[in-house]
Amino acid sequence: MINIDVLRFDCARDTKPYFEKFKVDKKRKMKVLDALNYINEKYDANLGFRSSCRAGQCGSCGLKVNGEVKLGCKSEINDGDKIEPMNFPVIKDLIVDKQFIEDKVKDMDFFLETCENDPDSCSDNRELSKNQCLNEPQIIFNNTCSDTKKVRTCIECYSCLSACPVLKETKEFLGPYFMRYISKFDFDPRDIGHRTEESITTGLYSCTSCGKCGEVCPKEINSFGDAIEKLREIAYNKDLGPLEPHKKLKELIEKTGRSIEPLEESFIEVIAKKKYSDNSTQIKEPNNKIGIFTGCMVDYRLQDVGFALMDVLSKNGVEAEVIEGQVCCGSPLLRTGQTSAVNDLVKKNEKAMKEYDLILTVCAGCGATLKNDYPKYGVNLNVQDISEFLVDKLNTNDMIPLNLKVTYHDPCHLVRGQNISKQPREILNKIKGVEFIEMEIPDQCCGAGGGVKSGKPEIAKKLGEEKAKMVEKLNVDAVITICPFCQYNIQDSLDSQNLENIKVINILELLKRSYEPIKK
Repeated sequence: MINIDVLRFDCARDTKPYFEKFKVDKKRKMKVLDALNYINEKYDANLGFRSSCRAGQCGSCGLKVNGEVKLGCKSEINDGDKIEPMNFPVIKDLIVDKQFIEDKVKDMDFFLETCENDPDSCSDNRELSKNQCLNEPQIIFNNTCSDTKKVRTCIECYSCLSACPVLKETKEFLGPYFMRYISKFDFDPRDIGHRTEESITTGLYSCTSCGKCGEVCPKEINSFGDAIEKLREIAYNKDLGPLEPHKKLKELIEKTGRSIEPLEESFIEVIAKKKYSDNSTQIKEPNNKIGIFTGCMVDYRLQDVGFALMDVLSKNGVEAEVIEGQVCCGSPLLRTGQTSAVNDLVKKNEKAMKEYDLILTVCAGCGATLKNDYPKYGVNLNVQDISEFLVDKLNTNDMIPLNLKVTYHDPCHLVRGQNISKQPREILNKIKGVEFIEMEIPDQCCGAGGGVKSGKPEIAKKLGEEKAKMVEKLNVDAVITICPFCQYNIQDSLDSQNLENIKVINILELLKRSYEPIKK
């Protein structure tokens, strides 16, 4: 027997929701849906929930298991599970009101708009005449419709809408489900509707690229990568986007090769001088050359993170050098659809990195870009985030106790972009004198990504404030992360909530503190 908790609420009777505990006789590979049926049959509980096909095809049994959106028919039930409704208005128990979604769909032109619908709309340069549009089927080739195939597999479970952090903070973004729906038609060569314009007016640039929608989708549709990012590229190619701050960023990258204006001597410049003056950072064993890709933020704003990295590597007997000639990885351009300028950056970085056997990254966004986007440009590199590199190599003998209580924020481009979650926590648990406390939703987006921090700062602020509220509950000294953008946004949010005594620290800076001073 196992124990599970189910959130109960009847809008016609109850004043507030409450958890009710049930004992379930678990069978092998028993699903959540099976457990709910068991509860009703065994206890006559009158528990309300939706289900239909029991095969993951209808999407009706969406709910939350331990805070994560899942399909009840696909998720195995386990002892101690907490079952809750999705993040929509609750009708009864696990039954939620989805009518507002369906009403919005009806308000939009979610049908294929073709010349057949309106022959007069056919332009002179179309291959088909108006008469052909009316009477002959169009031949669709794979190379013209490949993008639309993936987004057509949606089963309308609305898990993505329930999980989207932006939807909770603003009404200007319709959400991943609607972006996917719009993209389905915008990617279809037969459609003549104004889909790109429609996506912009419904919040195309409000998405933080956190990837939570793809994580919860039972059909593995990554609404950002499969729909939103491509819609942004179409908007850019049509000169309909991106937002003005994004355009200025592109100009800066094209001019300087960096996404950050220098305020002082860069980390790479300082390291280069040190390298040629005393050889202290040169690789001594060129048969296994390790290069460090700093990224723009560490190079120009968070140089202390870079110096901490060099000290930590030295303390752990690792020989590496900072890659000279590196430029912006291109992530800010890719995330905002400005892809035309990316190829040049890829070529420059490929040239700078070609002599290295392993590339270490200290920025979640840079790491995800090098791993996931560069192969699309024909560049395959051996890349590791610093946490996955260090986790099994840490020298704990020389550590001194720190007496710190910390929590950890999962950067979206690390936890979902690179599937890295355990390694940073293992490192924190190895640092002497550090008490690690998990926050409520450690992987909830802080609002810094996807061009939102620069283009829609009000959304980034709201998401950051939600993260700050989670941190405040823990009574910790510091928030640890491995993303410069998250570090800035969360610190801004803590400061705005009068929590400036809580500092956001890169995990490398914490590691440096844990070691006795390294003699220079």
